[in-house]
Amino acid sequence: MRLLCAAAVLFVSLAPSAAAQSTAVLQGVVQDPTGAVVPGALIRVENPVTRYRAELRTAKDGSFEIRNIPFHTYSVTIEKEGFDPHEETVSLRSNVPHEMIVRLAPAGVRDSITVEAIGGLLVDPEETGTHIQMNQGDIERLALQAGNKGLESIIVSMPGFAQNANGAIHPRGAHNQMTFVIDGMPVSDQLTGAFANAVDPNIVQTVELFTGNVPAEYGNKVSAVANITTRSGMGTARRFGGSTLVNAAQFDLLSQVTHVSGESGHVGYSAVINTSKTNRYLDSVSLDNLHNGGNNQRAFTRFDWHPGARDVFRLNLMAGRASFQLANLRSQHANGMDQRQLLRDGAISLGWVRTLDAQTTFDVNISARKAQSWLRPSAGDIPVTASQARQMSTITAGARLNAVRGRHNIRTGFDIQRYPLSEHFTLGITSPSFNDPDDEESFNPNLRPFDLARGGRLFDFRDRRTGGMYSGFVQDALSLGRFNLSLGLRFDAYRFIVNGNQLQPRIGAAYHIRETGTVLRASYSRLYQTPPNENLLLSSSPQVAALTPPAVQEALGGWVPIRPEEQNFLEAGLQQSIGRKASLNVAYYHKNSRNLQDNDNFLDTGIIFPITLARIRVNGVEGRLVGPVSRGFSYTLSVTHSRAVATPPFTGGLFLGNDAIDSFTQGAFIIDHDQPLSVHGVVSWNHPKGWYVTVSNRYDYGLVANPSDPAEVAADPDFFDLLPYVKLDQRPARVRPRNIVDLVIGFERTRDQKKRYDIGLQFTNLTDRTALYNFQSIFVGTRVVQPFTAGIRLRWYF
Repeated sequence: MRLLCAAAVLFVSLAPSAAAQSTAVLQGVVQDPTGAVVPGALIRVENPVTRYRAELRTAKDGSFEIRNIPFHTYSVTIEKEGFDPHEETVSLRSNVPHEMIVRLAPAGVRDSITVEAIGGLLVDPEETGTHIQMNQGDIERLALQAGNKGLESIIVSMPGFAQNANGAIHPRGAHNQMTFVIDGMPVSDQLTGAFANAVDPNIVQTVELFTGNVPAEYGNKVSAVANITTRSGMGTARRFGGSTLVNAAQFDLLSQVTHVSGESGHVGYSAVINTSKTNRYLDSVSLDNLHNGGNNQRAFTRFDWHPGARDVFRLNLMAGRASFQLANLRSQHANGMDQRQLLRDGAISLGWVRTLDAQTTFDVNISARKAQSWLRPSAGDIPVTASQARQMSTITAGARLNAVRGRHNIRTGFDIQRYPLSEHFTLGITSPSFNDPDDEESFNPNLRPFDLARGGRLFDFRDRRTGGMYSGFVQDALSLGRFNLSLGLRFDAYRFIVNGNQLQPRIGAAYHIRETGTVLRASYSRLYQTPPNENLLLSSSPQVAALTPPAVQEALGGWVPIRPEEQNFLEAGLQQSIGRKASLNVAYYHKNSRNLQDNDNFLDTGIIFPITLARIRVNGVEGRLVGPVSRGFSYTLSVTHSRAVATPPFTGGLFLGNDAIDSFTQGAFIIDHDQPLSVHGVVSWNHPKGWYVTVSNRYDYGLVANPSDPAEVAADPDFFDLLPYVKLDQRPARVRPRNIVDLVIGFERTRDQKKRYDIGLQFTNLTDRTALYNFQSIFVGTRVVQPFTAGIRLRWYF
């Protein structure tokens, strides 16, 4: 609480002079041919590819204002009885308000302006990199799994992502290295169910995903950036309204989501409360789903205040809590192992946008986030017992100046981030067969002092430090006829376990072939990715380095701290409209990095330890086909191929077995981010009378598994029955391909153009396919795909 209060004080001190508000504003006035205002005219803003759609009616003075529009190109349609419709295409790429003054022609007089038909929006000539959007309406109709799955379970349907357990995703060959920007507040924590409370999809209005030519304003972890615009009460035209969603499914799942919003005068509010409990909280480590219950609660509130025409203020409050059991193997369950984990987080974000003139705005965002994690051991822990109390915070202050000058769309600014960390971790070996001194091949003498089964003591680590990163950037989007250029430069100064600086050019170009509906693009980006803060102090400590086997210490040449990743990133691609029926987006990319950032997952717990590998090379091809809504049908098809080859030596981590360490000292290897083929398709149908169906199908070739001996696995009572689902006889070993189908069938009741209720049936893993995400992986252990699960959900609107 002291941290959040400090952030509020900081905002007050900077606001009179004071990241960023990355959404557009469309405003204007509608008039008749004589210049008289037209109240009650319908304003509709939409894009057929992103499926963004917003509607409102003009006020008594003929004016209108729509905020929180994601940056893109849109069709704006204005309709009023007695007048011809007016249609216009507008490019919204800045938070500088876009002004429109429209004069409607009398009905029957076709001199309304049509700058470009909807079919022209199937490609975006201003995009110089891979940039995809998804909106609230699409998210609500998808089948979501039980447990602490968050926005990652939505993002994985987009190209470039390999799917892993517990909602984890690998963007374009990276382990995670992803940043979520929530109304200007950057969150670079690893937000998967096992490690932290994920972003609640129910708070999202729109999400923009950048995976190529990431703008220079984004830093820290930028293998992918999800820019999230949350639901606002402004523009709802009511003082109070909302909905309650109740969901029940197998594995004793019960959940509810309540959303309320409204506006009064210059003030708007929106709030979401989400609670759930289930007996399959995380992905299980065995087919039996043992000791795997959990619950979570998440809350979000947004307040908007528009005191005048030139100022907009926003306050966001977020909080989350999760308490869950750690899934057991059979042997652990028989021994009475009862480890549990508790996660808590809270955040405050304050934003201010000042319109300086018709072409310039200045905006500020101050935010603070605190995340805490506890691992609680039990008397029955095997083969090791461990405990953890970890706290990490991120305090951010940033400002942006935005200017539209002719062909130029300029954005420049700075960010200051501070990272106070506190870590306490204990470890002890409890099983006599683990690190047995009689096993000369696998015995590690450096673990012997912490062998409780042989009279040892607990390994005990405590530390606290504060680091920071200081950044500045400038970027310009420039239009030159058929060419569009993106020119960016960023500088980061990292000050923590190590000190580092990086100048990062980010440049891209797109060329529009209007005659064929084609856009060609290419980009180069220099990226600087900082290490994960989760357990960074422990992983970078000499105390942990001393636990590695003597031979490995000798090979590595002693203790080396974890350094930031330096990456070169090249991308080339094209967009192609297919008549007026579809949009195709294809990309090829190449990445090479020094000091690859990755994680070592501690056994099957929710504890991760950052590591680095000396180098990685990633090549990938991906594509996305989007079919705009036609006769109620729409679809997306995403295809991904990536090859990721990592090169030792490694730094950091906490590896308790020699086998894992040996894998890191024997030359280049295909890492578990590698995914030869993923295909994710979604087909939706909406009937005018309210019926809807959404079918999604995902195929994964299979991630890299540990090269375990099949004979040893067959003799192991914890893993023998998983042998049919992993290919240990090939190199590299992989889990077997899987094809998972999800289905949602529902009915939405409307009356008087207002939603009344929505009832639906949800089926995940419809064909009950038994499959693995991974198997005895050095990085994430073993996890089983959720089996067939049926559920029902009911949403009531008020």
